Amino acid sequence: QVQLVESGGGLVQAGGSLRLPCTASGRTFRPRAMGWFRQAPGKEGQFVAAISWSGITSYFADSVKGRFTISRENAKTKVYLQMNSLKPEDTAVYYCAAGSSAEDLYHSDSNVGYWGQGTQVTVSS
Repeated sequence: QVQLVESGGGLVQAGGSLRLPCTASGRTFRPRAMGWFRQAPGKEGQFVAAISWSGITSYFADSVKGRFTISRENAKTKVYLQMNSLKPEDTAVYYCAAGSSAEDLYHSDSNVGYWGQGTQVTVSS
């Protein structure tokens, strides 16, 4: 059983920053790509960012490029989404995800093997 646990969400003003950590655990967890998706009220889920197991390769949605970064610890079980210059349209529930490769996560959420429970991010104007 694999568990992904997110934290770090909250309310922030436009232009502010937040960092979302996600920790993976479980005896069956093997190092794999991790990433983030988000879902705003009334909208479909959207890919945000993903990072390879090695941490060398990363992908970002066009809407967050230049503002968000993703990183992971050497132990490979923790990933961080650093969100800067936040905008009201970034408001959503953010979900941590794990899959076979970062490219797979980038292409489709159907490639997600494990999901976290989600953390709310609200950006006020």
